[in-house]
Amino acid sequence: MTNFTSVSTFLLWEFSEVRELQILHFFVFLALYLTTITGNLLIIAAVVLDHHLHTPMYFFLTNLAMMDIGIVSVIIPKSMTNSITNSTSISYSACVAQVFFYLFFESSDLSLLTVMAHDCYVAICNPLQYETIMHRGACIQMATIGWILSLLYAMLHTSSTFANTFCSNAVSQFFCEIPKLLKLSCSDFYLVEVGLLLLGCNIALGCFIFIIITYMQIFSAVLRIPSVHGQKKALSTCLPHLTVVSVLVFTGIFAYARPSTDDPSDLDIAFGMIYTIIPPLLNPFIYSMRNKEIKTALWKLLEYGHSSKTLLKIL
Repeated sequence: MTNFTSVSTFLLWEFSEVRELQILHFFVFLALYLTTITGNLLIIAAVVLDHHLHTPMYFFLTNLAMMDIGIVSVIIPKSMTNSITNSTSISYSACVAQVFFYLFFESSDLSLLTVMAHDCYVAICNPLQYETIMHRGACIQMATIGWILSLLYAMLHTSSTFANTFCSNAVSQFFCEIPKLLKLSCSDFYLVEVGLLLLGCNIALGCFIFIIITYMQIFSAVLRIPSVHGQKKALSTCLPHLTVVSVLVFTGIFAYARPSTDDPSDLDIAFGMIYTIIPPLLNPFIYSMRNKEIKTALWKLLEYGHSSKTLLKIL
Protein backbone atom coordinates (compact mmCIF):
# COMPACT_ATOMS: atom_id res chain seq x y z
CA MET A 1 0.00 0.00 0.00
CA THR A 2 1.11 3.53 -0.68
CA ASN A 3 2.23 5.62 2.29
CA PHE A 4 -0.04 8.67 2.54
CA THR A 5 1.61 10.29 5.57
CA SER A 6 2.13 13.57 3.70
CA VAL A 7 -1.29 13.50 2.00
CA SER A 8 -2.93 16.89 1.60
CA THR A 9 -6.50 15.62 1.12
CA PHE A 10 -8.80 12.81 2.17
CA LEU A 11 -11.51 11.35 -0.06
CA LEU A 12 -14.92 11.04 1.60
CA TRP A 13 -17.52 8.42 0.75
CA GLU A 14 -20.01 9.87 -1.74
CA PHE A 15 -23.74 9.26 -1.57
CA SER A 16 -24.07 8.52 -5.26
CA GLU A 17 -22.22 8.86 -8.55
CA VAL A 18 -25.45 9.84 -10.31
CA ARG A 19 -25.58 13.62 -10.73
CA GLU A 20 -29.34 13.87 -10.12
CA LEU A 21 -29.02 11.98 -6.84
CA GLN A 22 -26.12 14.22 -5.80
CA ILE A 23 -28.33 17.27 -6.31
CA LEU A 24 -31.14 15.54 -4.41
CA HIS A 25 -28.71 14.86 -1.55
CA PHE A 26 -27.76 18.55 -1.53
CA PHE A 27 -31.37 19.72 -1.15
CA VAL A 28 -32.25 17.03 1.43
CA PHE A 29 -29.25 18.02 3.55
CA LEU A 30 -30.04 21.70 3.03
CA ALA A 31 -33.58 21.13 4.34
CA LEU A 32 -32.28 19.14 7.33
CA TYR A 33 -29.63 21.77 8.08
CA LEU A 34 -31.98 24.76 7.86
CA THR A 35 -34.60 22.97 9.98
CA THR A 36 -32.03 22.11 12.65
CA ILE A 37 -30.51 25.59 12.70
CA THR A 38 -33.91 27.34 12.73
CA GLY A 39 -35.30 25.13 15.50
CA ASN A 40 -32.29 25.57 17.78
CA LEU A 41 -32.06 29.31 17.10
CA LEU A 42 -35.73 29.70 18.02
CA ILE A 43 -35.08 27.91 21.30
CA ILE A 44 -32.12 30.23 22.02
CA ALA A 45 -34.08 33.37 21.07
CA ALA A 46 -37.11 32.32 23.14
CA VAL A 47 -34.98 31.73 26.25
CA VAL A 48 -32.94 34.92 25.84
CA LEU A 49 -35.92 37.22 25.19
CA ASP A 50 -38.33 35.79 27.80
CA HIS A 51 -37.18 36.69 31.32
CA HIS A 52 -39.46 33.96 32.74
CA LEU A 53 -37.08 31.42 31.19
CA HIS A 54 -33.95 32.82 32.83
CA THR A 55 -33.60 29.75 35.02
CA PRO A 56 -30.86 27.08 35.28
CA MET A 57 -32.79 24.52 33.19
CA TYR A 58 -33.20 26.91 30.27
CA PHE A 59 -29.65 28.19 30.64
CA PHE A 60 -28.42 24.64 30.03
CA LEU A 61 -30.98 24.19 27.25
CA THR A 62 -29.60 27.26 25.48
CA ASN A 63 -26.10 25.83 25.70
CA LEU A 64 -27.37 22.49 24.40
CA ALA A 65 -28.97 24.23 21.41
CA MET A 66 -25.68 26.00 20.62
CA MET A 67 -23.79 22.69 20.75
CA ASP A 68 -26.37 21.09 18.43
CA ILE A 69 -25.92 23.94 15.94
CA GLY A 70 -22.17 23.34 16.12
CA ILE A 71 -22.50 19.59 15.47
CA VAL A 72 -24.50 19.94 12.25
CA SER A 73 -22.46 22.96 11.09
CA VAL A 74 -19.25 20.95 11.32
CA ILE A 75 -20.57 18.10 9.15
CA ILE A 76 -23.44 19.06 6.84
CA PRO A 77 -22.12 22.14 4.92
CA LYS A 78 -19.01 20.30 3.71
CA SER A 79 -21.09 17.33 2.58
CA MET A 80 -23.47 19.68 0.74
CA THR A 81 -20.56 21.48 -0.92
CA ASN A 82 -19.05 18.21 -2.14
CA SER A 83 -22.39 17.08 -3.58
CA ILE A 84 -23.10 20.29 -5.47
CA THR A 85 -19.53 20.49 -6.83
CA ASN A 86 -19.38 16.75 -7.64
CA SER A 87 -16.36 16.31 -5.38
CA THR A 88 -15.39 13.93 -2.57
CA SER A 89 -12.26 15.61 -1.26
CA ILE A 90 -11.61 17.31 2.06
CA SER A 91 -8.27 18.89 2.92
CA TYR A 92 -6.11 17.38 5.65
CA SER A 93 -6.47 20.49 7.84
CA ALA A 94 -10.25 20.58 7.28
CA CYS A 95 -10.47 16.92 8.28
CA VAL A 96 -8.51 17.65 11.45
CA ALA A 97 -10.81 20.59 12.23
CA GLN A 98 -13.91 18.48 11.54
CA VAL A 99 -12.77 15.74 13.94
CA PHE A 100 -11.80 18.24 16.63
CA PHE A 101 -14.95 20.37 16.58
CA TYR A 102 -17.29 17.40 16.22
CA LEU A 103 -15.74 15.75 19.28
CA PHE A 104 -15.87 19.03 21.20
CA PHE A 105 -19.54 19.73 20.45
CA GLU A 106 -20.64 16.11 20.93
CA SER A 107 -18.84 15.68 24.26
CA SER A 108 -20.17 19.08 25.41
CA ASP A 109 -23.65 17.81 24.54
CA LEU A 110 -23.17 14.80 26.78
CA SER A 111 -21.74 16.83 29.67
CA LEU A 112 -24.69 19.28 29.47
CA LEU A 113 -27.22 16.44 29.45
CA THR A 114 -25.52 15.00 32.54
CA VAL A 115 -25.65 18.36 34.34
CA MET A 116 -29.29 18.84 33.29
CA ALA A 117 -30.14 15.49 34.91
CA HIS A 118 -28.63 16.82 38.14
CA ASP A 119 -30.66 20.02 37.75
CA CYS A 120 -33.89 17.99 37.40
CA TYR A 121 -32.94 15.96 40.45
CA VAL A 122 -32.40 19.05 42.62
CA ALA A 123 -35.60 20.70 41.34
CA ILE A 124 -37.79 17.69 42.17
CA CYS A 125 -36.03 15.96 45.07
CA ASN A 126 -34.70 19.04 46.89
CA PRO A 127 -36.90 21.97 45.80
CA LEU A 128 -36.46 24.04 48.98
CA GLN A 129 -32.70 24.34 48.41
CA TYR A 130 -32.88 24.60 44.62
CA GLU A 131 -32.00 28.28 44.38
CA THR A 132 -29.14 27.80 46.86
CA ILE A 133 -27.64 24.84 45.01
CA MET A 134 -28.36 25.82 41.39
CA HIS A 135 -27.53 29.51 41.59
CA ARG A 136 -26.23 31.42 38.56
CA GLY A 137 -22.57 31.08 39.51
CA ALA A 138 -22.87 27.32 40.01
CA CYS A 139 -24.58 26.90 36.62
CA ILE A 140 -21.89 28.88 34.81
CA GLN A 141 -19.20 26.93 36.64
CA MET A 142 -20.70 23.55 35.71
CA ALA A 143 -21.12 24.55 32.06
CA THR A 144 -17.58 25.94 31.92
CA ILE A 145 -16.10 22.76 33.43
CA GLY A 146 -17.98 20.74 30.80
CA TRP A 147 -16.60 22.92 28.00
CA ILE A 148 -13.02 22.72 29.31
CA LEU A 149 -13.14 18.94 29.73
CA SER A 150 -14.71 18.58 26.26
CA LEU A 151 -11.98 20.79 24.79
CA LEU A 152 -9.23 18.68 26.37
CA TYR A 153 -11.00 15.49 25.27
CA ALA A 154 -11.24 16.72 21.67
CA MET A 155 -7.59 17.84 21.63
CA LEU A 156 -6.42 14.49 22.99
CA HIS A 157 -8.35 12.40 20.47
CA THR A 158 -7.59 14.61 17.49
CA SER A 159 -3.84 14.70 18.15
CA SER A 160 -3.79 10.95 18.77
CA THR A 161 -5.74 10.18 15.60
CA PHE A 162 -3.65 12.30 13.26
CA ALA A 163 -0.36 11.19 14.78
CA ASN A 164 -0.92 7.97 12.84
CA THR A 165 0.67 7.04 9.53
CA PHE A 166 -2.06 6.67 6.92
CA CYS A 167 -1.79 4.08 4.15
CA SER A 168 -4.84 5.32 2.29
CA ASN A 169 -6.80 8.55 2.03
CA ALA A 170 -10.22 7.03 1.22
CA VAL A 171 -12.53 7.52 4.21
CA SER A 172 -15.59 5.22 4.09
CA GLN A 173 -17.93 7.82 5.62
CA PHE A 174 -19.40 11.15 4.46
CA PHE A 175 -17.39 12.99 7.13
CA CYS A 176 -14.08 12.46 8.94
CA GLU A 177 -15.04 9.87 11.55
CA ILE A 178 -12.33 8.55 13.88
CA PRO A 179 -13.10 4.79 13.55
CA LYS A 180 -12.98 5.10 9.75
CA LEU A 181 -9.73 7.09 9.89
CA LEU A 182 -8.15 4.48 12.16
CA LYS A 183 -8.86 1.82 9.53
CA LEU A 184 -6.54 3.75 7.21
CA SER A 185 -3.64 3.58 9.65
CA CYS A 186 -0.67 1.33 8.89
CA SER A 187 1.21 1.94 12.15
CA ASP A 188 0.78 0.50 15.63
CA PHE A 189 0.10 3.97 17.03
CA TYR A 190 -3.58 3.54 16.18
CA LEU A 191 -3.80 1.25 19.23
CA VAL A 192 -3.27 4.33 21.42
CA GLU A 193 -6.32 5.98 19.90
CA VAL A 194 -8.31 2.74 20.22
CA GLY A 195 -7.47 2.76 23.93
CA LEU A 196 -8.56 6.40 24.20
CA LEU A 197 -11.83 5.58 22.40
CA LEU A 198 -12.50 2.78 24.88
CA LEU A 199 -11.78 5.21 27.72
CA GLY A 200 -14.18 7.72 26.15
CA CYS A 201 -16.87 5.02 25.83
CA ASN A 202 -16.44 4.17 29.51
CA ILE A 203 -16.78 7.85 30.46
CA ALA A 204 -19.93 8.14 28.32
CA LEU A 205 -21.29 4.95 29.92
CA GLY A 206 -20.56 6.44 33.34
CA CYS A 207 -22.55 9.57 32.41
CA PHE A 208 -25.49 7.48 31.24
CA ILE A 209 -25.40 5.37 34.41
CA PHE A 210 -25.40 8.60 36.46
CA ILE A 211 -28.42 9.83 34.48
CA ILE A 212 -30.27 6.52 34.97
CA ILE A 213 -29.62 6.49 38.73
CA THR A 214 -30.67 10.14 38.94
CA TYR A 215 -33.97 9.42 37.19
CA MET A 216 -34.63 6.42 39.40
CA GLN A 217 -34.40 8.79 42.37
CA ILE A 218 -36.55 11.39 40.55
CA PHE A 219 -39.33 8.89 39.74
CA SER A 220 -39.21 7.61 43.32
CA ALA A 221 -39.72 11.18 44.58
CA VAL A 222 -42.51 11.83 42.04
CA LEU A 223 -44.44 8.75 43.19
CA ARG A 224 -44.41 10.16 46.72
CA ILE A 225 -46.16 13.37 45.59
CA PRO A 226 -49.77 13.06 46.90
CA SER A 227 -51.61 14.84 44.06
CA VAL A 228 -51.83 13.61 40.46
CA HIS A 229 -51.50 17.21 39.25
CA GLY A 230 -48.26 17.59 41.18
CA GLN A 231 -46.92 14.36 39.71
CA LYS A 232 -47.73 15.48 36.16
CA LYS A 233 -46.15 18.89 36.75
CA ALA A 234 -42.96 17.29 38.12
CA LEU A 235 -42.75 14.83 35.23
CA SER A 236 -43.30 17.58 32.64
CA THR A 237 -40.14 19.24 33.98
CA CYS A 238 -37.86 16.31 33.23
CA LEU A 239 -39.56 14.28 30.47
CA PRO A 240 -38.17 16.42 27.60
CA HIS A 241 -34.65 15.97 28.94
CA LEU A 242 -35.17 12.21 29.37
CA THR A 243 -36.50 11.99 25.80
CA VAL A 244 -33.45 13.84 24.43
CA VAL A 245 -31.11 11.52 26.33
CA SER A 246 -33.02 8.49 25.01
CA VAL A 247 -32.76 9.71 21.41
CA LEU A 248 -29.00 10.22 21.81
CA VAL A 249 -28.50 6.78 23.39
CA PHE A 250 -30.65 4.83 20.94
CA THR A 251 -29.22 6.50 17.83
CA GLY A 252 -25.70 5.78 19.11
CA ILE A 253 -26.56 2.14 19.85
CA PHE A 254 -28.29 1.83 16.48
CA ALA A 255 -25.16 3.09 14.72
CA TYR A 256 -22.49 1.13 16.59
CA ALA A 257 -24.20 -2.02 17.87
CA ARG A 258 -24.06 -3.78 14.51
CA PRO A 259 -20.96 -5.88 13.69
CA SER A 260 -18.12 -3.97 12.04
CA THR A 261 -17.29 -4.88 8.44
CA ASP A 262 -14.16 -4.26 6.40
CA ASP A 263 -16.10 -3.40 3.24
CA PRO A 264 -17.73 0.05 3.26
CA SER A 265 -21.41 0.21 2.38
CA ASP A 266 -24.28 2.67 2.09
CA LEU A 267 -25.40 1.52 5.54
CA ASP A 268 -22.32 3.25 7.00
CA ILE A 269 -23.59 6.55 5.64
CA ALA A 270 -27.14 5.87 6.83
CA PHE A 271 -25.99 5.02 10.35
CA GLY A 272 -23.65 8.03 10.35
CA MET A 273 -26.58 10.30 9.48
CA ILE A 274 -28.74 8.78 12.22
CA TYR A 275 -26.45 9.54 15.14
CA THR A 276 -24.99 12.85 13.89
CA ILE A 277 -28.03 14.61 12.42
CA ILE A 278 -31.16 13.15 14.04
CA PRO A 279 -30.52 14.20 17.71
CA PRO A 280 -29.75 17.90 16.94
CA LEU A 281 -32.74 17.93 14.56
CA LEU A 282 -35.21 16.47 17.05
CA ASN A 283 -34.07 18.23 20.24
CA PRO A 284 -35.84 21.59 19.58
CA PHE A 285 -39.09 19.81 18.66
CA ILE A 286 -38.92 17.60 21.75
CA TYR A 287 -38.48 20.57 24.08
CA SER A 288 -41.06 22.75 22.33
CA MET A 289 -43.72 20.02 22.16
CA ARG A 290 -43.30 18.77 25.74
CA ASN A 291 -42.78 22.09 27.49
CA LYS A 292 -45.59 24.64 27.91
CA GLU A 293 -43.21 27.45 28.93
CA ILE A 294 -41.18 27.02 25.73
CA LYS A 295 -44.38 26.89 23.68
CA THR A 296 -45.59 30.14 25.24
CA ALA A 297 -42.24 31.86 24.70
CA LEU A 298 -42.12 30.72 21.06
CA TRP A 299 -45.63 32.00 20.40
CA LYS A 300 -44.69 35.36 21.94
CA LEU A 301 -41.59 35.43 19.74
CA LEU A 302 -43.58 34.65 16.59
CA GLU A 303 -46.26 37.21 17.48
CA TYR A 304 -43.57 39.82 18.12
CA GLY A 305 -41.98 39.06 14.74
CA HIS A 306 -45.37 39.28 12.99
CA SER A 307 -46.25 42.59 14.67
CA SER A 308 -42.81 44.00 13.78
CA LYS A 309 -43.32 43.10 10.10
CA THR A 310 -46.78 44.70 10.14
CA LEU A 311 -45.37 47.88 11.69
CA LEU A 312 -42.60 48.05 9.08
CA LYS A 313 -45.17 47.71 6.27
CA ILE A 314 -47.24 50.55 7.76
CA LEU A 315 -44.16 52.79 8.06
